[in-house]
Amino acid sequence: MATSAPPGSEDTAIAHVVGARPNFVKAAPVVSALRGRGAHQRVVHTGQHYDDRMSAVFFRDLGLPTPDVDLGVGSGSHASQTAALMVGLEREFVENPPGAVVVYGDVNSTVAAALVAAKLGIPVAHVEAGLRSFDDTMPEEINRKVTDRLSDLCFATSPEAVGHLATEGIDPSRVHLVGNPMIDTLLGNLDRFDADALRARLDLPERYVAATLHRPANVDDPDSVARLTGRLHEIADLVDVVMPVHPRGKASFDRAGLGDHPRVRLLEPLGYLDFVALTRGAEAVVTDSGGVQEETTILGVPCLTLRPNTERPITITHGTNRLVTEADLLATLDKVLDGHVGERLGDTPPLWDGRSGERIASVLTQWSR
Repeated sequence: MATSAPPGSEDTAIAHVVGARPNFVKAAPVVSALRGRGAHQRVVHTGQHYDDRMSAVFFRDLGLPTPDVDLGVGSGSHASQTAALMVGLEREFVENPPGAVVVYGDVNSTVAAALVAAKLGIPVAHVEAGLRSFDDTMPEEINRKVTDRLSDLCFATSPEAVGHLATEGIDPSRVHLVGNPMIDTLLGNLDRFDADALRARLDLPERYVAATLHRPANVDDPDSVARLTGRLHEIADLVDVVMPVHPRGKASFDRAGLGDHPRVRLLEPLGYLDFVALTRGAEAVVTDSGGVQEETTILGVPCLTLRPNTERPITITHGTNRLVTEADLLATLDKVLDGHVGERLGDTPPLWDGRSGERIASVLTQWSR
């Protein structure tokens, strides 16, 4: 492909499309590295996560520039939200044609931007390409596969992701193993994650398990929420549970009486610095979040992932992550608290060294279409 100017030159901009809090954490080191190289950039916030606790506080914590545009799409069903995202992104890309569009992760903003850019003939770069859970009941899995198929550049965070792309027939020249930019952000802020200060400010117990649950399989079905509430209450019989409640599951957990146990502390969503501080100070974490699996791998905190699969198996082979079912959650956690499981392995995932943003920026600035 040939063009008069490479992406990020004075004549074109690299457009970063972000919409949900995990995107912000991944984008921050890429935006910073490109800024250091003098690239022309635009940050497009779709507004998929739209209130201060889920969005603006992350920009402040991470030093991301104020978005050049906020589409303000908000929530909705997968179809209605993705449609609104595509309409807004098409208008943005036509009015401000980018030289390339960089998308992050696997949310609806990611696949919507890839679809719009591809149909407008704009190159797409996908940061976090190749992750696979092999579970098509997860909306994120569909988003991942479609985005990778449409992407001109696939930035992979782990060797198995490269293998998945090869198996799917993606041209190897499009694939770059760069490491994990989310870990860049984590390592760059280690001295800001003060668990003791957070504990004092929020009056948290000295010893606690942190929990965060938001995936549809866990929070959309009332029976599932009721069972999980029972398990979390059983955990609270052993050790205090501190849970920032994602808006997606708040009403369901409230109806199930999660906060009725005296040793369950429910919090509003936390900003990035506070959330990682909470994780860092925990005895263990119970989660269904992909990003938390990665962060605990580096922090050395035992992580129990309440899912039947993970698109991040490297957090199991190189970290502290374990897949658990609702039925075996309490028994596994009991072993963790007794110190029988949860030890860190000696190595960390390859290229999770805090320099992924620079690797991505290097490829982007050398690449032209």
